[in-house]
Amino acid sequence: MTHPMSGGALGGGLLVAGTTSDAGKSVVTAGICRWLVRQGVKVAPFKAQNMSLNSFVTREGAEIGRAQAMQAQACRVEPTALMNPVLLKPGGDQSSQVVLMGKPVGEMSARGYHGGRQQRLLGTVLECLAELRGTYDAVICEGAGSPAEINLRRTDIVNMGIARNARLPVLVVGDIDRGGVFASFFGTVALLSPEDQELVAGFLVNKFRGDVSLLEPGLDMLLGLTGRPTYGVLPFRHGLGIDEEDGLRVSLRGTVRESTVSPPVGEDVLRVAVCAVPLMSNFTDVDALAAEPGVVVRFVDRPEELADADLVVVPGTRGTVKALAWLRERGLADALTRRATEGRPVLGICGGFQILGEHIEDEVESRQGHVEGLGVLPVRVRFAREKTLTRPIGTALGEHVEGYEIHHGVAEVTGGETFLDGCRVGSVWGTHWHGSLESDGFRRAFLREVAAAAGRRFVPAADTSFAALREEQLDLLGDLIEQHADTDALWRLIESGAPQGLPFIPPGAPA
Repeated sequence: MTHPMSGGALGGGLLVAGTTSDAGKSVVTAGICRWLVRQGVKVAPFKAQNMSLNSFVTREGAEIGRAQAMQAQACRVEPTALMNPVLLKPGGDQSSQVVLMGKPVGEMSARGYHGGRQQRLLGTVLECLAELRGTYDAVICEGAGSPAEINLRRTDIVNMGIARNARLPVLVVGDIDRGGVFASFFGTVALLSPEDQELVAGFLVNKFRGDVSLLEPGLDMLLGLTGRPTYGVLPFRHGLGIDEEDGLRVSLRGTVRESTVSPPVGEDVLRVAVCAVPLMSNFTDVDALAAEPGVVVRFVDRPEELADADLVVVPGTRGTVKALAWLRERGLADALTRRATEGRPVLGICGGFQILGEHIEDEVESRQGHVEGLGVLPVRVRFAREKTLTRPIGTALGEHVEGYEIHHGVAEVTGGETFLDGCRVGSVWGTHWHGSLESDGFRRAFLREVAAAAGRRFVPAADTSFAALREEQLDLLGDLIEQHADTDALWRLIESGAPQGLPFIPPGAPA
């Protein structure tokens, strides 16, 4: 079926906001994008400002949030810096690196950012959105946190600030699995100014379990209370939290990545333990491992949890020196060096690779100068002010590999075997390349090496395609929108904007 917008009416748009962080804005945005592109609409994603340690490098060498790269894939277009002009990468509780149009422009405290810098970026954000709207039939924008953060509304450039300036209709997503969704919907609207409320068109319930008919009386009451309809009730589905934004929340012990339900091809499973280091970045590197039949991936923070692991991954981090100190405090550093001595597999990625080296000179990130590494790889690291942002292509273990690099640390490799511009010594591998495990042939070859070193009768599946699995997930998101949302009403919203005459819900925003 083809809708009128696919005929070329330019400039349609929608802002997907949420009652909370993790309400499902990223996946709903991706689902709407995939539904639209399947209708023949030329569509692009947009998030004005993203706070995430999970980032990606575009082909032109710009760093953006990985969620926006995933949404671009849902749109079947190449991601660009226009889709995420401002990226904030936390370096601790008090400050973040500000990445503007894909390039770092400095560190800033939250007070300094919200105290003026953020508002000055509004012009850049609006220019990017205008360029996308002039190029695509529709732009589906994602908000951040909640649009009713009344302490931040004055400087907001990602929720109602962008909606007001670009006249975007707003759809508010709520996670009913957490409970309190009706109060959250009503309270979100009631804490907005009259001008902001005019753009809030309605609601979308996410992660519903059970009989929808039991929910319908509440939706009718919500319509009566707010004058705004619910555009759909999306059922709970496992395994759709792809490319989450916030690696900090994954640093909880025992978090398990969603794995395929397929049994192992060989006689054994393969157990992968990922050290849940502070400020973990690009933790989605292990998603390709979790997609393999028979591979179980867990995040851990105690040395005894490494004992039965066949592979330990030390992942990327925004704070290499801080993560190294954390590993030592926890006893994980000693466990890692013992594994290396015993010839048991360890993989270090980006910051994890740097940690496995001999020493680090850091006057940029931690400013702690000379710091001794774990010394299991012949690598010396010096932090440069210029950030490396590349999309390398190469060969390892006889297989084609593609990846992306995001790091300040420059590695000098002084020995071992070459491995993806890093090195290998025995069963310890280190590389700056994120995303390398998404290359299917390389991943299979790597897992065969790990299984042999671990003494496991594990056999990687011959036909697992990570790209195909990602496409299936994106199609499932599109199906959720197509099957469980009022798509005709969504079309009208995207093409024509918020309905006129939406009622004001008191008290409104504080003066």
